Amino acid sequence: MTSSLRLGRLAGVEIGLHWSWALIFALIVWSLADGVFPETNPGLADGTYLAMAVVAVLLFFGSLLLHELGHATRALREGMEIEGITLWIFGGIARFRGLFPSAGAEFRIAIAGPIVSLVIGACALAGALVLPLPSAVDGVVFWLGYINLAVLVFNLMPALPLDGGRVLRSALWARKRDFLAATRAAAAIGQGFGQMLIALGVLSVLLGGAIGGLWLVFIGWFVLAAAQAERAGAETHEALSGVRVEDVMVARPLTVDPGVRLEEFMDRYFFQHRHVAYPVLHDDRPVGLVSFRSVLAVPRDSWSERRVGDVMSPLERLPTFAPETPLESAVERLSQSDANRGLVLDDGRLAGLLSITDAARVIEARRVASLPESGEPASSGGERGRTAGYLAPASVDRGGGS
Repeated sequence: MTSSLRLGRLAGVEIGLHWSWALIFALIVWSLADGVFPETNPGLADGTYLAMAVVAVLLFFGSLLLHELGHATRALREGMEIEGITLWIFGGIARFRGLFPSAGAEFRIAIAGPIVSLVIGACALAGALVLPLPSAVDGVVFWLGYINLAVLVFNLMPALPLDGGRVLRSALWARKRDFLAATRAAAAIGQGFGQMLIALGVLSVLLGGAIGGLWLVFIGWFVLAAAQAERAGAETHEALSGVRVEDVMVARPLTVDPGVRLEEFMDRYFFQHRHVAYPVLHDDRPVGLVSFRSVLAVPRDSWSERRVGDVMSPLERLPTFAPETPLESAVERLSQSDANRGLVLDDGRLAGLLSITDAARVIEARRVASLPESGEPASSGGERGRTAGYLAPASVDRGGGS
């Protein structure tokens, strides 16, 4: 989950918005201004309800940001790297690089966010109930307290990828001393929880609650997909454990000189060997990588004039690895590269070619070998990270304002 709009850095963590945030922002504002606040705080003007709704949603997303910062700052203390925090349609997501260093670290990171939500929710709710606030302010503060506590309760469900699921996994991990087995157990609960939410959402739609039902379906689908991704990520980590780039790379790949004309390249290299990409060497030193796709982007009537060096991806734009680089680290870099390939260099000289496809074959083979005896198929991959701050229904039954 990458940010569409970067907002800056807070506490050393990059903060951003995903485009989908605007959708949920508008939906909750409409729900609050049109239904919730007129019921809880009657007798106010329509413009006041709209202003209350905008302020309430901004404060709510601010509280979600603080929730994620709770996770992020705790993760930094545990020695993890933070890629950033993104606010999006399902609330917030803090993206971590790598896996949790220990079961205890995952527990402390997972529980940090709910503690923040508990403090915000309790303080806001107490303020609305105790302080003699104006009706409009009271309505916003009460809803902010209610919604934070609702998010807290939802997030503490023991289903991965929710915070409660991460707490459960950390406990299973500490008990079994097996991260993969703990992830599979917590992810199975997460998948079941997601399926239950989808079923409840469909039932709600059939009974007439279209908006709430669809929202449950969307959240259930997200929980289901994220749980599958968590399991796939753990299986991938297990599959790549101990594997180095030199174990997977194509050693001594066929190379081409940058001065070769494209017409000759197609005749002598591609049509004869059918490789998709070729390292480019000049005086035995790697200078880039040329792909079949990059040649096809050039009009064919220019092939006799253009050369490999004109269309290759230069070395400085390619991921490069040492032979002893852990394959897991290399795969992460390859997945972020448009080329999906990288050169393996040993003391500046070409040692091999690594592609995301070759790595994927190794991952799949080792994942299948590690599956339980039931032969359950490996789940699909997904974005690595942690998620929190799911949006609860924007409604509350309270009666009149104070």
